Amino acid sequence: MMIITDISLVEEAQDLSEMITQSELFENYTRAKLAVQHNRELQRKIKSFQELKDKYEDVQRFGKYHPDFRTITKEVREYKRELDTHPDIAAFKSAETALHEMLSEISLLLAGQVSDNIKVPTGNPFFDAQQSSCSGGCGSGGSCGCG
Repeated sequence: MMIITDISLVEEAQDLSEMITQSELFENYTRAKLAVQHNRELQRKIKSFQELKDKYEDVQRFGKYHPDFRTITKEVREYKRELDTHPDIAAFKSAETALHEMLSEISLLLAGQVSDNIKVPTGNPFFDAQQSSCSGGCGSGGSCGCG
C-alpha cells in the first residue's frame, strides 16, 4: 500500500510542478531571464561588473587599509546601481521575486498540510513571521512557548 501512495505522491508533485511551469509568473520570469541573457551589451556590463567585484573582494581582504579601498568600493556601488536600474535587470528581479514569493507560499501550504510545526525558510520576513509561533525567545535565550 505504501508504494501506491508514494507513486501517487510523485505524480501529484509532477502535476504541481507542471502547473507552476505553466503559470504566468513562471512565464514572466523566463521571458525576463531570456531578455537579460540575450542582451549582448548588458552581458558585457555584467561581465565587467563581475571583474570589478573580483577587485572589490581583493580590496576587502585588507579593508580600509588598502590604498584603493574607497575608489573600488565607490565604483562597485555605482556600477551595481547602474545595472539594477537597467530595465531588463529590473524586470528580471521583479519577476524573480514574484516567482519566489509564489514558491514560498506553496511551500508553506504544503508544510502546513503535514504539520503546523514545520518551519519553512522562505527568505521573506513576512512569511517567516506568519509561520513563527515563537516570539524570539528560543534563540535569544529567553522563555519560549514553542513546541
